[in-house]
Amino acid sequence: MAVIKPFRGVRPPKSMVEEVASRPYDVLNSEEAREEAKGNEKSLYHIIKPEIDFPVGTDEHDPAVYDKAVENFKMFQEKGWLVQDDKENYYVYAQTMNGKTQYGLVVGAYVPDYMNGVIKKHELTRRDKEEDRMKHVRVNNANIEPVFFAYPDNAELDAIVAKYTARKPEYDFIAPGDGFGHTFWVIDEKEDIDKITALFAEMPALYIADGHHRSAAAALVGAEKAAQNPEHKGDEEYNYFMAVCFPASQLTIIDYNRVVKDLNGLTAEQFLYALEKNFVVEEKGENIYKPSSLHNFSLYLAGKWYSLTAKPGTYDDNDPIGVLDVTISSNLILDEILGIKDLRSDKRIDFVGGIRGLEELKRRVDSGEMAVALALYPVSMKQLMDIADTGNIMPPKTTWFEPKLRSGLIIHKLE
Repeated sequence: MAVIKPFRGVRPPKSMVEEVASRPYDVLNSEEAREEAKGNEKSLYHIIKPEIDFPVGTDEHDPAVYDKAVENFKMFQEKGWLVQDDKENYYVYAQTMNGKTQYGLVVGAYVPDYMNGVIKKHELTRRDKEEDRMKHVRVNNANIEPVFFAYPDNAELDAIVAKYTARKPEYDFIAPGDGFGHTFWVIDEKEDIDKITALFAEMPALYIADGHHRSAAAALVGAEKAAQNPEHKGDEEYNYFMAVCFPASQLTIIDYNRVVKDLNGLTAEQFLYALEKNFVVEEKGENIYKPSSLHNFSLYLAGKWYSLTAKPGTYDDNDPIGVLDVTISSNLILDEILGIKDLRSDKRIDFVGGIRGLEELKRRVDSGEMAVALALYPVSMKQLMDIADTGNIMPPKTTWFEPKLRSGLIIHKLE
């Protein structure tokens, strides 16, 4: 059963939230962060991408960069740009994209739940990326950015959230660049706080939707602190890390597409012929073609779009991993025809989040940078949860969640 707790959030004053809030550290590079933070000393990028305070080209993993994050986090608090709440609360964080709003509860998630599998994963993590975020959590002694969880829908939680979202929000703004709405409320009544804690305690599992590396890093640092404390009791703040938990039915997974630099020595005609072994191939012309259903793919090659439909018998509907379109395309196209064995390390392949649209796939092929593009039908939340429940791991680059959580609305200190 899932253990959560309220916490004393560290947050910007209402008048400063738009200056402080930023995109997550891992969706932009150092130069993009430098540009977005230009002229804004209050930007959270000074804490989560502190290399922007050093000369261009400075290694973001230099010890001095981590030290700068600590210095800036302290300075933000001293100047009143980040202020800790007086009491422990839960919080509601709502995001609006394309007219649809999803409502998340901001909670302290329990480190042992991550370790024992109550918090379920669907992706592998890379140790180098974990270690980077672990250093960031360690030096700041805080979860500066939240992770993104899903939970099974619950009508009683919906009612509590609705009670607070009917009130005037603490924050309400549209983020520059993406145009998505971000709204925030404080759940501060003890009866509701206790009820939320009790309702989560009845849930058999929580699911990491986005932020596997941040989750791993936060949990590993919490476990380190427990091991290092001879007086450890289990109720210390470091036993928890910050998560925004959304009802599964409200979340949208969008497509995560592939572009490949060459055809592995084949001509376009030979490549299309090779595809016909396992797919029904239909030419769609020059107009963009979007996959219409599971097991249907969109291919862009030499100025034309094609529909690929996997033939019966090429996948197993009873295998939670084998039935995924990312598995079908990885096995039957990327590996069998194009010779790409490892999606994590092969430099011939790149991945494009569906938020960029299929026009981005066309652009990258037309420019000559890539030879072929493959668009996939998105995974469903049910598929994701089934895979996590069976202890399976999705292939790399399977899910893309949008909108991304904005960083800087709230921070969780480990003490």
